[in-house]
Amino acid sequence: MLLSSVLFLGLLQLAVAKPILKRWDDFDVKHAWVEIPRGWELHAPAPPDHKFNMRIGLKQDRFDDLVTALYETCPCRYGQHLSKEEVEALVAPHPHTVDVVDSWLSAHGLEPSSAQRENAGSWISITVSVEQASRMLNTTYNVYRHAQADDYVVRTMSYSLPTVLHEHVGVVAPTTYFGTMRSMKATSFLQPDITPIDSDVDVAPKLINPGSLATVPSSCSTTITPACLRALYNTSTYVPTATDKNTLGVAGYLDEFANRADLQTFFQRFRTDAVGGTFTTVQVNGGGDDQNDPGVEANLDIQYTEGISFPTPNVYFSTGGSPPFIPDSNTPTNTNEPYLDWLNFVLNQTSVPQTFTTSYGDDEQTVPFDYATQVCNLFAQLGVRGASIMFSSGDDGVGGGNCQNNDGTRTVRFQPNFPASCPFVTTVGGTIRVNPEVAVSFSGGGFSNYFARPSFQDTAVTTFLNTLGSTNAGLFNTTGRAYPDVAAQGQGFQVVIGGRVASVGGTSASSPTFAGVIALLNDFRLSQGKASLGFLNPIIYSTGINGFNDITSGSNPGCGTNGFTARAGWDPVTGLGTPDFGKLQALIG
Repeated sequence: MLLSSVLFLGLLQLAVAKPILKRWDDFDVKHAWVEIPRGWELHAPAPPDHKFNMRIGLKQDRFDDLVTALYETCPCRYGQHLSKEEVEALVAPHPHTVDVVDSWLSAHGLEPSSAQRENAGSWISITVSVEQASRMLNTTYNVYRHAQADDYVVRTMSYSLPTVLHEHVGVVAPTTYFGTMRSMKATSFLQPDITPIDSDVDVAPKLINPGSLATVPSSCSTTITPACLRALYNTSTYVPTATDKNTLGVAGYLDEFANRADLQTFFQRFRTDAVGGTFTTVQVNGGGDDQNDPGVEANLDIQYTEGISFPTPNVYFSTGGSPPFIPDSNTPTNTNEPYLDWLNFVLNQTSVPQTFTTSYGDDEQTVPFDYATQVCNLFAQLGVRGASIMFSSGDDGVGGGNCQNNDGTRTVRFQPNFPASCPFVTTVGGTIRVNPEVAVSFSGGGFSNYFARPSFQDTAVTTFLNTLGSTNAGLFNTTGRAYPDVAAQGQGFQVVIGGRVASVGGTSASSPTFAGVIALLNDFRLSQGKASLGFLNPIIYSTGINGFNDITSGSNPGCGTNGFTARAGWDPVTGLGTPDFGKLQALIG
């Protein structure tokens, strides 16, 4: 009997000491498309020996704790941000997750020690061939072409993971996300029908300390300059002083370069006290800085963040894409997925700018849910470190084109934008005119089909939905994260491009404008010895809710409908409204 017990205990110890062999050939689908994403076409099979960098996003062990810290808004805690090391402690994968994923890599002939590990090990990058990736993910890779952008990528229509990996891996890329640097949508456009002005020397003096919105000249309803915005949003008398601590970051993509000579011309014509001011360019993943090729989007962003926040230091992040696919090249290519490149780069820095603005996006349904979730979670990490992150809401109202779902049903539904729909960013819609401001018709707005409505929005959004009644019933997800959160002017911006002034519109103008105001609020807080605002949404829907100019007219048509209509309180056209710096300074400064 004793011998039997000893034998049993010995066998039990062996069983505990030796892990059970994983079934790497037992697959479950992770994500699949019913049809090729709009704008893309099948070009050819991917060469089996073509190599690329596979990125694997691991499940983060304590991400729920990070979100709890992010949403903390009580007066005793708000503004107590986490350090890089504290964030990494929360997002590092569990050791068991690392072991399982490393075993999977080894089973396919890959050496785990050769992998690059970022973000506390929660992202792995390793070079694989098409043949290896196809086996690992039980899929077939092809080369696809984007007709409009003439861009070629190696992607797949679906991919699977061994069943045992699903609880450990959030996403693998590149797989089913077809978005690339060239196919991304910038949310700005030239407006040749609005005659540009050479300068605002006649108007600008009238806008200093205007006293009330009623004194803002009617010319600002047609052409927007920094003086118009500083008057409208009550920042014209504020002079930043915390310029040794405060920074405003602009995320740039699409080979768009911010031009220094154009910025000086802009200052000479539209903000003379800033002449000589400049910005820093940080190049990410091979991003360029071609001063002979000024970008409309890049110049719009930097000229208006600088035009409002001067002399606050501005940083332009020029994020590069991967080289084009070359069938006969064995050189590994990057994934060409810009959000991941930019986010992992910024999160790896010891300190980050307190304010960011980004003016790009995609239709939410074109971004696989697993990919969107991982990217959105990275924005949460940036927010909890003390950064306020603004995104333009898009320029298609409630949706552009035929608004058909891409799940095979072709059902017509409003089409939200991503990352605008991510609950961890502050999304900025657009307005036009002054005395009063009204919603601009292209202002992107609606409700996410991926992300649930966060609790801080409940009161404001429920009030809107109750008033809306049955209008647009069945066309949107009533329980989804609602956006935009706020708004700012979005049309007739005077931008210097190649030495000449042009009129530019889009919520790409609204986002840097709002970011400029937030940068000033952060300056004020830092000058008072306080922390930066960080993630804005919980506080603007509560303590700061009365710091906005409520926009109560205008709508955002799309999808063959009138869209939504702006009304008192929050609405999915202009959010809570446009900022009043003085009021916000008193409420949350």
